Amino acid sequence: MQQEQVVIIVGAGPSGLAMAGCLTRKSIPYIILEREDCFASLWTKYSYDRLHLHLRKQYSELPHMSLPSSSPSYISKKQFIQYLEDYVSHFKISPLYHRRVELAEYNSEGTKKWRVKARNVNGGLDGEVEEFIGRFLVVATGETAEPHIPEVEGLGGFNGEVIHSTGFKSGKAFEDKNVLVVGSGNSGMEIALDLANHKAKTSILARSPVHVLSRDMVYLGKILLKYFSLSKVDSLLVMLSKIVYRDATKYGIARPEEGPFYMKVKYGKYPVIDVGTYNKIKSGEIQVLPTVIESIRGNEVVFQNGKSYSFDSIVFCTGFKRSTHLWLKGDDYLLDDNGIPKPSLPNQWKGKNGLYCVGLSRRGFEGAKLDAQNIVNDISTIMSCSRE
Repeated sequence: MQQEQVVIIVGAGPSGLAMAGCLTRKSIPYIILEREDCFASLWTKYSYDRLHLHLRKQYSELPHMSLPSSSPSYISKKQFIQYLEDYVSHFKISPLYHRRVELAEYNSEGTKKWRVKARNVNGGLDGEVEEFIGRFLVVATGETAEPHIPEVEGLGGFNGEVIHSTGFKSGKAFEDKNVLVVGSGNSGMEIALDLANHKAKTSILARSPVHVLSRDMVYLGKILLKYFSLSKVDSLLVMLSKIVYRDATKYGIARPEEGPFYMKVKYGKYPVIDVGTYNKIKSGEIQVLPTVIESIRGNEVVFQNGKSYSFDSIVFCTGFKRSTHLWLKGDDYLLDDNGIPKPSLPNQWKGKNGLYCVGLSRRGFEGAKLDAQNIVNDISTIMSCSRE
């Protein structure tokens, strides 16, 4: 079965929905392929219950539709999912679900169009392979694709429960248990807080230095970036962090030498936005282990500093890996092997031969919104020129 459309979007997360909304506004036909059975699956199926957006709602809106004025500044997971549902309904977005893309390649010799092969996995991984043809291809698979758990000697023999952060819902199920959280990014810090709030004996592994900022600091920083250089804003935020959080090294948290916004742009490493975890660390309710796991023996986790601790459960907040390079063929310009754009800002969204990416600029929903608007304007210009 072969279907042809003007634009093919791969991924129905918030980035893909933003792209679909923009195309709808311009009356440009498209299809959107999604491997899961729903849109925004990371939010609807794979996020923890207490999750709230860390940025104010004006930085979390998709194109051409605002969040309700009655909603709080920092909206909850439930409120954001409702907003996405309203967005899908408003723009009449109908993704093709259960489509796992296996190949996307540009026909440079003949049709000058993109050919995408996707397996319909509704009935299992051996489902029918469908073929889609499009003049433009938009990669909207996002920064969070395949959950990643690092290889650790002895992990397979751990006697307790091992989960990735995408499988964590609430700390309620871990009451009175010894739990190790591996990873000190925003998910790790917030999951550790949720565990401590539910009376789990919580430890968090923080092997890399992190910036700890409050929501207000981040909000201030985003405003100041409109008027001052990134380095000046970073210097101010680091100074404020030192005033509020003092010397965090005594609790096992090291501060990076590079600034928080610089690291976000350069490496995609977000500062930790504190929502209460730091006070739990200061009080000793959460123990920070600033080291690396060497091996696991039964329930004992052995660290490189020679110490070992016994745990009932391990929660890996160790991020994601992207698989774009496995199915996107013939692109040596736009995306690297990690699925990150090679071109620098502000042109990171545009490739060659009608290839684009949305939501990979490491600027959150705000970046995805700008990407989608830039892409649809570019497509409109190309289509207008070809008609003349």
